[in-house]
Amino acid sequence: MSSTSIDKLNDARGTDPGAIEHGATIKAVYVYEAPVRIWHWINALAITVLCVTGYFIGSPLPTMPGEASDHFLMGYIRFAHFAAGYVMAVGLLGRLYWAFVGNHHARELFTLPVFQKVYWQEVITMLKWYAFLIPQPSRYVGHNPMARLAMFCGFFVFSVFMILTGFAMYGEGLGAGSWADRLFGWVIPLMGQSQDVHTWHHFGMWGMVIFVTLHVYAAIREDIMGRQSIVSTMISGYRTFKK
Repeated sequence: MSSTSIDKLNDARGTDPGAIEHGATIKAVYVYEAPVRIWHWINALAITVLCVTGYFIGSPLPTMPGEASDHFLMGYIRFAHFAAGYVMAVGLLGRLYWAFVGNHHARELFTLPVFQKVYWQEVITMLKWYAFLIPQPSRYVGHNPMARLAMFCGFFVFSVFMILTGFAMYGEGLGAGSWADRLFGWVIPLMGQSQDVHTWHHFGMWGMVIFVTLHVYAAIREDIMGRQSIVSTMISGYRTFKK
């Protein structure tokens, strides 16, 4: 078939030849498996619930009018906080399991190649990119080196800290000798006293809020400026690169 005939056929179908040429420049690579994507969104919901309810636990609402027995608002807030804490803790254990049985991208959250010089060179490159000092970043199928460092320190380490301190305080409520007290009770004397644990747990919540804010900003920024998919990748599993 001649090129003229192809153009006529495209016109008849309403196909833009320019769109076909543009589509050929998009490459897709499968990165995140379904368990990783499901965990990501469930964990995001759990963190949202934990931060909102944690704020009100630390700064309670004004006294409700009427008899105290008629209101259970703070009880519901505490229940939602505890339930979301369980979801986050169990989810992190499941995510750790998938790091062993999933593809190599599933392990990036828990490991850092700190002894590789080229890794730190790429971290500096990405810092320049985020600071608008270079026109384009390098392209990575999984997390870029800067994002990998942020996920390990800003999410994984923070999450472990929040889980340990959270269940230590939860053990106080369950009482001495409870499973939470036996497993996590050592955290309280290690950090000083109960109020110290409460304070650091509250600071940790704000640290998580800052991390989530930067994480969302960086993901949307990469979608727009980096010419590679970030948000949609955690939905479909495929990372697309545009020339």
